[in-house]
Amino acid sequence: MLSRRSLIWLCLCASVLALSTTAQEAEDQGQSPPVTTTEDSASTPETTPAEDAFNAQDHMDWGSYYDPQNVFCGQYDCYKILGFDYEEFGKEKPDTKVITKRYRSLSREWHPDKSKHKDAKERFVKIARAYEVLTDSQKRTEYDYMRYNQEAYFQTYGASVLWHYAPKSDATIIIFLLIVAANAFTWVAQKHRWQMVADRLSKAACEDWSPSMGGTVESKQLREEALVIFQQRAAKKDDDPPPTNGKVTKKGSKKVSGKEKKKQEQEELRPIVWELVDRMDDFGAGFHKPTWRDLFLVRMVKFPFYVATGVLWQAKYVIRRLQKKELNDEERAVLTERAVGHVTWDLASDEEKGDMIKRELWILDNLVEWKEEQEVRTWSKADQKYYAKMKKKGIKDL
Repeated sequence: MLSRRSLIWLCLCASVLALSTTAQEAEDQGQSPPVTTTEDSASTPETTPAEDAFNAQDHMDWGSYYDPQNVFCGQYDCYKILGFDYEEFGKEKPDTKVITKRYRSLSREWHPDKSKHKDAKERFVKIARAYEVLTDSQKRTEYDYMRYNQEAYFQTYGASVLWHYAPKSDATIIIFLLIVAANAFTWVAQKHRWQMVADRLSKAACEDWSPSMGGTVESKQLREEALVIFQQRAAKKDDDPPPTNGKVTKKGSKKVSGKEKKKQEQEELRPIVWELVDRMDDFGAGFHKPTWRDLFLVRMVKFPFYVATGVLWQAKYVIRRLQKKELNDEERAVLTERAVGHVTWDLASDEEKGDMIKRELWILDNLVEWKEEQEVRTWSKADQKYYAKMKKKGIKDL
């Protein structure tokens, strides 16, 4: 027969064995093992914790996080990936079992072999990475610290996180586009230069400007030509010639004042003048309609030639001055053109050019006197007479 002490040891061993078996079953079922006291060997009723209501199938909100280097979970929030909220995580911190349970649930949902979603593989990797970060206390501490401290992220993982190189552009395409834009600009600029002169010439012809108003010989000739065309068209339209004054030509018609007649004449001449001006491709002095020679690319090709020609002429001019030779005809013409300006020289007639050269306008005093005369020509006749009278008396400054 067993002794009393042996019986007690047998009872204790049986109790320990029973408790171990119950704990193992509870762990397999995800429940806590029953708690017993030394005073009462009878086990208390098992308590079941609240079930996790997380649904992996409907979980699509993964939040956002500043992680351009993909050190943690990239652009997504590691907490949100596993269905946790960072603000609530510290208050009701889930244990590793809950984190693991959600990780397994999401992994099954987003496994590339089971999910047909186009981002399944990428999300599956992010889920695994989120699990690693949240279950590693050191990594999670760093992750939490850098959540609202991007400067710390910058200092830890370098400056490359703030910018990246843009894709390389094809230099050939860029150069081609720049050349096309430059050609278009020079074309439009030349067209604008021609248009400015055309508008002024048309206005001077229609309004019959005098020299003091800015009229020129060309504007006078243009007006006369327009009047001839106007009379020819009027004759074809009506057998009677157009009236030449403000008198009544037909019974019942109203008298037309001189001012109204002049305005009417301008309106009738304007379309004819525009037709004539539009036929003028070149006004001289570079004011011409744009051609292929005005393109930027063509000008750039010609530019070295112009520079070389100018330098060569200047060198010859300096050598001739050192040799104390007299100015030849070419040098006189070039010096005069430089003095009066390229535009004035090109617009001048051969007779006017000869007069300019004869007056040696490259000399400053002669040039000042010539410019004064050109300005006086734009004055009214009364002012010109007064100027001539004062100049005759020896008064230079008027």
